[in-house]
Amino acid sequence: MRIFSWFTALLFLSIAAVSSVHAVELSPDFTLPSKSDGNLRLAEQRGEVIMLNFWASWCGPCRKEMPLLNDLHKRYSKAGFQVWGVNVDANRADADRLLKKIPVDFPILFDPNGKVGSLFNVDAMPTTVFIDRSGKIRHLHKGYRAGDEATYRKYIKELIRE
Repeated sequence: MRIFSWFTALLFLSIAAVSSVHAVELSPDFTLPSKSDGNLRLAEQRGEVIMLNFWASWCGPCRKEMPLLNDLHKRYSKAGFQVWGVNVDANRADADRLLKKIPVDFPILFDPNGKVGSLFNVDAMPTTVFIDRSGKIRHLHKGYRAGDEATYRKYIKELIRE
């Protein structure tokens, strides 16, 4: 009986490990208006590592994360890395007010209808998507807690080195 239980547990763990592996898929392409760079199209950024960060002005964790994202953008941009902040507020003025309080150097794009967010199955704020140089989604991170930036740095370094 113990052998059967141990075998069942081992089989369960093996299945769980396999189910946690996510296939790498090509990122959906999109074009969105940006705050200061005109329209930006994701497919035109091939060759760069892109961190898409979906955020909203009403989201407390988003506000805490913005300065950290700006630091990452500044630190790794010369290595072929970009942060794109995708704002999902229905009213652009809400985003603009927040950006006056928390200015950033990376491009801010506007997705007021959530069409691009739905392409990436965004269901939490913030949601961060890491896209490699060939345009494939490599990592997805939902939410933000203090310390998550260490995971972000790990992902960025991994993708830049490829």
